[in-house]
Amino acid sequence: MRSAVIYWSGTGNTEQMAAAVAEGAGAELFSVSDFSGNIDEYDRVAFGCPAMGAEELEDGEFEPFFSSVEGKLSGKTIALFGSYGWGDGEWMRTWEENCVDAGCVFAADYVICNEAPDDDAISACNALGAALAE
Repeated sequence: MRSAVIYWSGTGNTEQMAAAVAEGAGAELFSVSDFSGNIDEYDRVAFGCPAMGAEELEDGEFEPFFSSVEGKLSGKTIALFGSYGWGDGEWMRTWEENCVDAGCVFAADYVICNEAPDDDAISACNALGAALAE
């Protein structure tokens, strides 16, 4: 089984989360700008993106990438994670709903944290990765 963690991070917060998810999953780790593979080659994928603007996915790199692979995720086991600095996590709930509509299967509930991940958030990311690997 082949797993990947693909993320975008502006401040490094989501990058820290991605590293913890990848560690827990034993997965390959890619920033979205470095991912040049085919999403079809991965059985399980975790996606990470912080909230941007009015609680939405980063729209310069991550959202266009995710939109390009979303149609290939039906039936695929995925996980979602990200950080935020304001709001209440609406961007993640919206993202999750879009993934449900696309037919994704969730390995576990998403993980979000406010600003930099603390020890609890890192532990939650490791557990998310472990659930993805099951």
